[in-house]
This record gives sequence, C-alpha cells and structure tokens, in this order.
Amino acid sequence: MQFDIITIFPELFHDFAGQSLVARAIKKKIISIKAHQMRDWTTDNHKTVDGRPYGGGAGMVLMIEPIAKAVRQIAMSGKAISKKKKTRVILMSASGKQFKQADARRLMKYDQLVFICGRYEGVDERVSDAIADEEFSVGPYVLFGGEIPAMVIMEAVSRLIPGVVQKEASVQDESHSIEGVLEYPQYTRPEVFVYKSKIKNQKSKTLRVPKVLLSGDHAKIKEWRDKHRG
Repeated sequence: MQFDIITIFPELFHDFAGQSLVARAIKKKIISIKAHQMRDWTTDNHKTVDGRPYGGGAGMVLMIEPIAKAVRQIAMSGKAISKKKKTRVILMSASGKQFKQADARRLMKYDQLVFICGRYEGVDERVSDAIADEEFSVGPYVLFGGEIPAMVIMEAVSRLIPGVVQKEASVQDESHSIEGVLEYPQYTRPEVFVYKSKIKNQKSKTLRVPKVLLSGDHAKIKEWRDKHRG
C-alpha cells in the first residue's frame, strides 16, 4: 500500500512514519508513506497556495490549481509501477462523511491512497467536485487541518493489511470488526488493584478482575465475553 499526502506541513508526518508498527511496516515494505509539499506545485515566487474566497468572507481558501497538479503527478507516478494499480484520492474535510471501520476495510483493497489535507477556511469546492473520489472527516468537530485525520485513516487502513499486525487475529475480534459491535472488556495483572484517589469527589476503590476470567473455563469465558460486548 502506497500512501501519498498533499499538505503544506509535510514535516508533521515524519514522526508518524517513524514510530511503532507503522515504521516496522515501512521497513518490511508492506506500506510506504510520502508527504508532499503542496507549494512545490505553485508557479509564483511566493509559492502561494491560498486565496480569498469569492463572494467575501473570513479566512483563506486553498486553491485548486496546485492541488490538481500535485494529484495528477503523484497518481501517475504510482500507476507507472503497474497499469493495474488502483488509486483513490481522498479529501480530508470537516464537511466530509464520517470515517468508519467499514471504510478502512474497503480502502485497504486499493494500492495507492492520495490524501489532500485541507487548511485555513477549507478547500476550493471544485477539488471535491472533480478531483477527490471521496471526502472524509473523523468526527463532528473542526481541527486546524486535515493532517491528523489523514494519519487516523492511514493507521486504521494499515493495521488491516496482512503482515502489519503480527497477530492478525487481534484485528479480527475487536471493536467495530463487526459494524456497531464493540470488543469485550480486557484485563491483565494484577488480579486486585487498590486505586487510592486524590482527586476531589472521586472515591478510592478496590478493583478486581472478574472471577470467570480466572476460572480457566473457556466456554464460560466466551459466554461472558459475548455478553459484555458493547
């Protein structure tokens, strides 16, 4: 899987690509991540990527021209590897449909995902109309830009790709693996933990692991887990 990100802050992705399972997947060449500076596709000396909105209003809007040039070049470079390469262009926007686990399962079937990260007051609507295949948000709230939402989608998609997570069964029996169903509660050592709170209006508690999980009776454990799924 090839991930390409068009952004005015490509440095935000350096740490993301260098950590944990994402870095391991890159090293194993299961996935690749490249953040592209949107300003590289501008033509003026100031490398301008935004303009005032037609009709007036506050803030600035990202222009279509550098985005169109970037998508064209990046998508073609990916497809040059194989004529059968499947590419999907995704616009990250607060007005997009909310991303779900079902979308992650669908997107993992593509060879290349190209993310366009919005900033400022948004992106010229013609990007959504003609360039992006779909438009996503990660929740009913507004962030400074689309970079963190793009990371959310890349991680959600990556962990479903065979070889990224060592124990693949762990991604098959978790929250949202079945639409609308949450994973059962998980516990580990110690069996008993005394939580002594110093927060105002919060009581100290003795917290115990449910006895059935310590029983060794796999049938009863499965019954308990099925009962306690969200």
